[in-house]
Amino acid sequence: MSPFTSRRQAAVAVLGERALIREIRRWLGNASPAAPFGIGDDCAVIPPTRRHQLVTTDPVIHGRHFDDAVPPRAVGAKLLKRNLSDIAAMGGRPVAAVVSLALAPETSTAWLRGFYLGLAATARKFRVKIVGGDVTQAPAGFFGAFLTLHGESATARVVTRTGARRGDHIFVSGHLGGSLLGHHHRFTPRLAEGAWLATRAEVVAMMDVSDGIANDLDSLTTRGLSAALAGRDIPVSAAARRMARRSGRTALAHALGDGEDYELLVVVKEKSDSDSLKRDWARQFPRLPLTRIGHFVPSGRLPADAINLTAARGYEHLR
Repeated sequence: MSPFTSRRQAAVAVLGERALIREIRRWLGNASPAAPFGIGDDCAVIPPTRRHQLVTTDPVIHGRHFDDAVPPRAVGAKLLKRNLSDIAAMGGRPVAAVVSLALAPETSTAWLRGFYLGLAATARKFRVKIVGGDVTQAPAGFFGAFLTLHGESATARVVTRTGARRGDHIFVSGHLGGSLLGHHHRFTPRLAEGAWLATRAEVVAMMDVSDGIANDLDSLTTRGLSAALAGRDIPVSAAARRMARRSGRTALAHALGDGEDYELLVVVKEKSDSDSLKRDWARQFPRLPLTRIGHFVPSGRLPADAINLTAARGYEHLR
């Protein structure tokens, strides 16, 4: 369903900004608290906490992050979930969010209602309060929604992307590749898994996989090191295999570079019992695999069978 309509009476231009904000409040329902803890004041008030504070932001833009094949409720859900994935990657829990819209005047009111109903349902599921935002007019044919999510550490510890050393193991949750076949908006952010990993002393770094592990691994790789991955160890999804049949590329190439997997990429200390970690994980999350896919070696010393990640680049903005 397209976000836009050719019928003026069905477009947000008929409502105007004030009436649209009233409708947004109604669509969100109890996912948005009363002012000053929600929509209505110049700023929302977020209660203080003794935990580390986390803030992330990500948009969804028509033609970039979704197309007309994605239902509006799924678009609203994706907007929040891709931000939740960032919170999960640091072992945190979400608290509150603000959403800003850039809307073409011909944006369909019915489509936008579906978008907010999907956003609200996802916010309730993951206990996030939508506490404010903004609406601005955009050029014809443009829809963009921009969410900023506030969270906090689930424990006393925040897991960052830094800290990998020579010999450390590289793990990934779930399966990779083929996200365009639906996973890019039907995924589950790994909040429980990220919070659990943050309690494990052997976990030294972590991030979510949004641009493909061929790209994202750079952010985990300490200077002077290289990530040595073996193709046989990569957990390739069934969707990546289907994509390979269509594209003529290998399923492994899709697993490495498609992006929008929203799984967790985890670095584990070399001198730790990684088998114990996997057993404990399996007890906690029996339906989600955690796979060792490689380790870090000194730069220039990649094993002969290691994947050439430079040739298997993932998604990179502005290129």
